[in-house]
Amino acid sequence: MKRAISFFIAVFLFAFMSRVYSQDLTGDDIVKKVNDLINVEAAYMKAKMTITTTSGAKRTFIYKSWSKDKGEKALMRYLEPSRVKGQAILMLNNADDIWMYFPRTGRVRKLATHAKKQKMMDSDFSYEDMGSGETFIEDFNAKRLKDDKYKGEDCYKVELIRKKDADVSYSRLIMWVRKSDFVPLLIEYYDENNPEILIKRLYQENIRVVDGIPTAFKIIMKNEIGNSSTEIELIEVKYDIQISDGMFTERSLKK
Repeated sequence: MKRAISFFIAVFLFAFMSRVYSQDLTGDDIVKKVNDLINVEAAYMKAKMTITTTSGAKRTFIYKSWSKDKGEKALMRYLEPSRVKGQAILMLNNADDIWMYFPRTGRVRKLATHAKKQKMMDSDFSYEDMGSGETFIEDFNAKRLKDDKYKGEDCYKVELIRKKDADVSYSRLIMWVRKSDFVPLLIEYYDENNPEILIKRLYQENIRVVDGIPTAFKIIMKNEIGNSSTEIELIEVKYDIQISDGMFTERSLKK
């Protein structure tokens, strides 16, 4: 009987301490944990990207990607369809520097600095979205809002407001962060010049644990202005890997 009572006391104390810890977290604390979760040391992925245009037409791409140094370096190489096979994108310095390789011409082209705000392959993701690195911490101030639920999940709700001199495409973001593992299940993006205009939403679904890291196997970016959407479905993912720095060079794009 004493053992049973001790067990229930332990469960109660754990629940109580978890609640206290949850209440003590600031917006900055929550965003730091999100940042640590999504910016892994190294990653390899194979994925299918499906773009649905405003007219309802669909385009599908299969690609592989590698990243290193918490997303500071990233490489994407397209496998399908045949018209883009071999085409590659290299992003360094968290997408501040971008190169593209076109196999049909054998040429590498460096994009202008402002290109990071442009759509990647005419999708609803910008290069900035794909290679943002530490942007949540460096470019925004975080404010914890009232806790909320999203699809039945207990979530922290956090508002990120762009810092005065930050060169980012969004005036603010609002995140619903799952309390159990700090996965951002929903992110709302607001217009660069008008913080009242919602321009797109990011949904993360089908969360699985890979190499100890909670990972969304389905990611959807929905454009609320143009009524288009882009869905990324992971086919393969690995984190426990070693990647050479030599992969992230202009020369490697042609391989």
